[in-house]
Amino acid sequence: MKTAHATCHLCEACCGLTVDIDGGRVTRIRGDERDPLSRGHLCPKGVALADVQHDPDRLRTPLRRRGDDWEPVGWEEAFDDVVDRLAAVQRAHGRDAVGLYFGNPVGHSYGAMLYGFAFMEALKTRNVYSSQSIDALPRLLTSFQLYGSQAVLPIPDLDRTQFLLVLGANPVVSNGSVMTAPDARRRLQDLRARGGRLVVVDPRRTETAALADTHHFIRPGTDALLLLAMLHTLETEGLLRPTALDDVLEGRERLLALARPFAPERVAAATGIGAAEIRQLARDFAAAPSAVCYGRLGTCTQAFGTTTSWLVDALNLVTGNFDRPGGAMFAAAAVDLPALAQRIGQRGHYARWRSRVGGLPEFNGELPVAAFADELETPGPGQIRALVLHAGNPVLSLPNGRRLDAAFGKLDFVVAVDIYLNESTRHAHYILPPAFGLENDHFALLFHALSVRNTVKFSPALLDAGPGARHDWEILLALTTRLLARRGLRGSLMAAGAEAVLGRGPRRLLDVLLRTGAYGKGFLPFKKGLSLAALEAEPHGIDLGPLTPRLRGLLAGRKIDLAPALFAADVPRVEAHLQAAAGELVLIGRRSLRSNNSWMHNSQRLVKGPARCTLLVHPDDARRRGLATGDRVRIASRTGAIEAPCEVSDEVMPGVVSLPHGWGHGRPGARLAVAAAHAGVSVNDVTDETRYDPISGASDVNGLPVTVTRA
Repeated sequence: MKTAHATCHLCEACCGLTVDIDGGRVTRIRGDERDPLSRGHLCPKGVALADVQHDPDRLRTPLRRRGDDWEPVGWEEAFDDVVDRLAAVQRAHGRDAVGLYFGNPVGHSYGAMLYGFAFMEALKTRNVYSSQSIDALPRLLTSFQLYGSQAVLPIPDLDRTQFLLVLGANPVVSNGSVMTAPDARRRLQDLRARGGRLVVVDPRRTETAALADTHHFIRPGTDALLLLAMLHTLETEGLLRPTALDDVLEGRERLLALARPFAPERVAAATGIGAAEIRQLARDFAAAPSAVCYGRLGTCTQAFGTTTSWLVDALNLVTGNFDRPGGAMFAAAAVDLPALAQRIGQRGHYARWRSRVGGLPEFNGELPVAAFADELETPGPGQIRALVLHAGNPVLSLPNGRRLDAAFGKLDFVVAVDIYLNESTRHAHYILPPAFGLENDHFALLFHALSVRNTVKFSPALLDAGPGARHDWEILLALTTRLLARRGLRGSLMAAGAEAVLGRGPRRLLDVLLRTGAYGKGFLPFKKGLSLAALEAEPHGIDLGPLTPRLRGLLAGRKIDLAPALFAADVPRVEAHLQAAAGELVLIGRRSLRSNNSWMHNSQRLVKGPARCTLLVHPDDARRRGLATGDRVRIASRTGAIEAPCEVSDEVMPGVVSLPHGWGHGRPGARLAVAAAHAGVSVNDVTDETRYDPISGASDVNGLPVTVTRA
């Protein structure tokens, strides 16, 4: 038996692992006490990594559809046929006739990220979609508009702040989201132990809210009204002071003028938070020695997602809680993500084109998933006729999953890069399964740049993937080079560059990025600078220190407009929401520490115990409908209806019901035995693809009007 160290790749927390391996099998996983970021913390998903690693339902060889069944096929034959069929569709119907969807796990693989860009360039389609327009697009668009790059992402300085205001986020369960913060529970407890305050604003009393000094229930979708009322209070009560960043800020007066109509007394009824409470919240935030407002999933997945994300940053900026200890800061990662984004053309761009049917704007070459179903179903030039699915399960994860499910079944060709035959990949003609988890090298390319403390770590593969296995980057490289060859580009500079540079593998690319980064030229104790070899000699990772001010360098002479015209123009729509009639009930989601979207449910240790796919209903709402815990209820919306067990709880505010996402297994053709036995229902069978934030196009899946009746 051997013991080695690695990094968990399942979520943004990037916890350090200590792994026991015997005979090629993982026998035990626990937290690495010497990891400088996670400090021994590990959640149940990290322990269950071994279950996925050795899951008998996990695919290990390529599969080709034969009627209603599947047959194994060799890699080279699969690559050739896949590319021939993709190229044939594009020749017959145009480049945009092939769609591409990237799921969340792609962001957790540095090889998939780096080589995915090359594949997108080779495919040359405008029909590119990803999970980011479900959960992160408003945040990215805000950074692009304010700071000039989607990769310049402010992170709460969690370990030093004295006042943390959390809107629509649950870091105790997520361990951060666009905030890498393993063991967030302990970090929040430390905040309170040093005399700081934690305030949570959420329609549900979350696990994070249970730790807070104060929790305010808020009506879903009204966070922008709350933030405008706080800005109103700060100005009218003279609580704003000069800040160290005033010389790089412009539009302050325009921002405050936009907030003036939103007195707390005017927004109280709409938000569900009393005017006196809003005023006190603003005063406490302004008076704290350091403070930071952090908004995440609930602030992004709503009708005002972009405006809310902007106002979160605006609040931090005008109160002087930006780019200073205890406020919103920027990680200084060993691989500088903003610099890399600039170098490879991923700084961002907006609305260079719009979706063919609904006119939704692209962002950085991607269309919002709210446009996906229309682009699949609507005939005409540019209709998606073939699809590449990479590590995603849109049938369970995107709005109106039933519509997507039906549309996928009508496509001319589907290829999936995935380890499972799941609810979406069951529609594929080929499934190309990559190596998984501890069979891969791991470097948290994205999440080191989102961390609450600067650290760096490289984890080499601990397990042999087996004869003939392919890593995700090898699959993407094979598809990329073959696509270029089919277009007669084998001898071109593009094809030669792809084969010469990318063919050396992601480790070589990573070494170059490390050597050319901020720590690459003389970093103690490595006098020759940080390199891949230096990292491999430090299996627990290296602590690079706390966050430090760096905004001015990131701006590179640019000023921050506090009231961009694109965002300011949305304020009248926010104001109109004051008069919007409240629906009878609205539906929000929730997440569990033992769940990872839709794809960890095939682990028995994670799904055992009481059912977690239940509808939370406030006692007042349950009493009006004659409902009790355990009753089967019908949840209906414009798009359809589902049934789930009722759980009566004052954890949600009156008028709000909550159902977790990621469930709905057991569909014909999928091969997930454990998940099928704990199927639950998919909340996305009732979410509505026609509801979205009009600025970004990001889906509005929190605050969905529903009716709830006894089934």
